[in-house]
Amino acid sequence: MRSEFTSAWHGRDGLAELDSTDGHAYLSYPALALGMARWIDPAFPADLAVQYDALITALERRLLASPTGLLDTFPGRAYPTDVAAVAAAIAVHGRVTGVDHTAVIAHWARQVRAVQIDRDTGLVIQRMGTDGRAQDSPRASGTGLAAYFAGFADRSLAEELAAGLFGQERTVLGFSAIDEYGDGYSGPGDMDSGPLILGISVSATGFALAPARAFGHRDTFTRLFRTADLFGLSLQSGTRTRFATGGVIGNALMLAFLSSGPELAR
Repeated sequence: MRSEFTSAWHGRDGLAELDSTDGHAYLSYPALALGMARWIDPAFPADLAVQYDALITALERRLLASPTGLLDTFPGRAYPTDVAAVAAAIAVHGRVTGVDHTAVIAHWARQVRAVQIDRDTGLVIQRMGTDGRAQDSPRASGTGLAAYFAGFADRSLAEELAAGLFGQERTVLGFSAIDEYGDGYSGPGDMDSGPLILGISVSATGFALAPARAFGHRDTFTRLFRTADLFGLSLQSGTRTRFATGGVIGNALMLAFLSSGPELAR
């Protein structure tokens, strides 16, 4: 991941230039993983903890300095979902270390509401410039994953994003799935949405399981899970479940979404 994004940033290594004003929002994903590991592992390496703290400090500084609450993942291209992961990583760091990150989380949440959510659909805009100008349409896949990440940082915002996402639910015979594009928008599928089938997003449908479970939308969760269970070809082995069509990443995602809690972790 590091080498791929260093190439995309024309040779600038995000981990080697933490003092930079560049966003490098993709670093939120390893930062969140490191935070979770440090949270549960009493033997978390001290030298890695120092690097982790420095990374979170850099992301927090950049996010506070952004008037739109956006950091670019690629030069000039910001994805609100990735920035939600930045907020999640910062929030988890606060729980691990006791550091107060209230100001940056509040700034991010204000700007999501002010800049990043489409007023007509309630969905977040998939890709934007750091100046807050849309570079793509509002879409369900980004909104679903952003709602999951927002759950670590601001539960009220996560619930707002979930409401927009559930507005995209399409139901047939007790099964449901999530339409990628809101009214007035259309487009092809991509790596974020997964393949679109009559406008239905595989990714958004899976992502929606987490907020449905977290916010107690039992009927919605049941309909969505029926679809995931059927098309994911779930396999049982003792107490273990895996999805035959999910692959390693798909099964890791399903584990995260199916264990997303209804309250803030303590």
